[in-house]
Amino acid sequence: MKTLLFAICSLFITGCVGSPRGVTTVDGFDLERYLGTWYEIARLDHRFERGLSKVSASYTKRNDGGIDVLNRGFNRQTGIWKEAKGRAYLVGTSNKASLKVSFFWPFYAGYNIIDLDRNDYQYALVCGPNKNYLWILARTKHIEKSVVEGLVAKADEYGFEIKNLIFVDHGN
Repeated sequence: MKTLLFAICSLFITGCVGSPRGVTTVDGFDLERYLGTWYEIARLDHRFERGLSKVSASYTKRNDGGIDVLNRGFNRQTGIWKEAKGRAYLVGTSNKASLKVSFFWPFYAGYNIIDLDRNDYQYALVCGPNKNYLWILARTKHIEKSVVEGLVAKADEYGFEIKNLIFVDHGN
């Protein structure tokens, strides 16, 4: 019975890692270039970021080869910054832009980079394990409209509900 329970829990825990059907992650990914701070330009709504502005994510290399994750956002209603700390690890080969991230061990979810500025790593399109999670990230708080439009078009091609995107306010 314990073995069966362990197997079911293992399937549940690992079942949220991966990318949505029909969505491919970036090949030729360089984790070292991806590290650092990213600003959220747009996202699909989900409860853990609901109502937040000035959202950013910082990624730092760990000694064990993983990544420390720090997500921050400002709640204007309460005037309080909200933070979430987690850990991420590459899934599969080191040049594939697929990671698993956990903010509550032992549960992991997929973090998949599905489009990326391959020259300078200045913007990225990221999704979770299904099409309910999507983010447009950039190294700066504001990026050119044409870049955003291109990333939104790519998300639309993959079947994400782009009409539901929330564009994040970063202030001036």
